[in-house]
Amino acid sequence: MAEVLRGLERRDGTPQVADVTAAGASALGVDALAVSLRAGDGTEPLWCSDETSRRFEDLQFTLGEGPGPDTLRSGAMVLVPDLAQVRSDRWAALAEEATPVRAVFCFPMGIGAISVGVLTAVRRTPGALTTSQVGDALVLAAALTARLLGNGEPEATAASLDPPHTLHRAVVHQATGMLSVQLAVSLPQALLRLRAHAFSSGRPIADVCHDVVERRLRLEHDDNGTPPPHAEKD
Repeated sequence: MAEVLRGLERRDGTPQVADVTAAGASALGVDALAVSLRAGDGTEPLWCSDETSRRFEDLQFTLGEGPGPDTLRSGAMVLVPDLAQVRSDRWAALAEEATPVRAVFCFPMGIGAISVGVLTAVRRTPGALTTSQVGDALVLAAALTARLLGNGEPEATAASLDPPHTLHRAVVHQATGMLSVQLAVSLPQALLRLRAHAFSSGRPIADVCHDVVERRLRLEHDDNGTPPPHAEKD
């Protein structure tokens, strides 16, 4: 982990934060890490070390529940060594849909009362983190927060954070706006309809939103997604 942190402090562009998250997963003894930033009432994933972590972040977003959202709201760690053992009234749908993830560990990213985001570690097998691993994860979360905030140095701008070329959920925001206008509902209600359709259809929410934006899918007031009867014109 000391080597991971030294790499994160470098400003020459190598390694990038995406590389650091992959190395951090190995150092913490987990299968994958994800770094998500606060965006409104939810999060926007910036870096995921593999597809497993990205899918889990999407699942939490679709369901609107899970250890990540809980950490974002409370500002406290949420450590789940075995999702299968979580009581049914906590995250009922998440435990059933989270395959292949079995263990999740979420660490707050922030300064004082200011919440910046969440560092999420996932495992494909159940098992708790050791005290040392929890300590390392908290240090990594703090280091990532400092990197994202630029350490207060003018030259450390957002451009130094090697972000993805596009925000992962940009299409979700676009589809939410379109659906809000089409159905004359609020943005939160439109997002709930998109989430409900993604969950009921078993599809990633990003795929559903792409279809809405490209007008391949039209959601009606009854939440049933149907293809448009003909191509729509702007």
